[in-house]
Amino acid sequence: MGGKHRLDLDDERLAAFFGERHICTLVTVRPDGTPHAVPVGATLDAGTVRVITSATSAKVRHVRHAGEAGLPVAVTQVDGRRWATIEGRAVVKTDPDSVADAERRYTARYKPPRPNPNRVVIEITATRALGNL
Repeated sequence: MGGKHRLDLDDERLAAFFGERHICTLVTVRPDGTPHAVPVGATLDAGTVRVITSATSAKVRHVRHAGEAGLPVAVTQVDGRRWATIEGRAVVKTDPDSVADAERRYTARYKPPRPNPNRVVIEITATRALGNL
């Protein structure tokens, strides 16, 4: 499944697409197994997707519930007929260096984020990419 849409994680088209200013959808899984999809700003660099968010968000609770192994998630971006989904394992990072790095990346792709003293980063180690670019 997905063979004709499989992309290499180092495909320059994928990096270029995730460099354009588009909103993404992050899908996490609730503890009861149902999907939770929300719009997010996401950045991609060297096989890592980063999403800045508040520590109290549902998506953070879902990732934390999964424990140290991380939660399988998917991040999708669509622009007309072009689309890409990056799948991977998500963990929550709270250290100031990780948060500042993710904020810099977000600013470069979108705009400076509003101040949020409760900001954390959902960091996704990509394992597969699918798309039509």
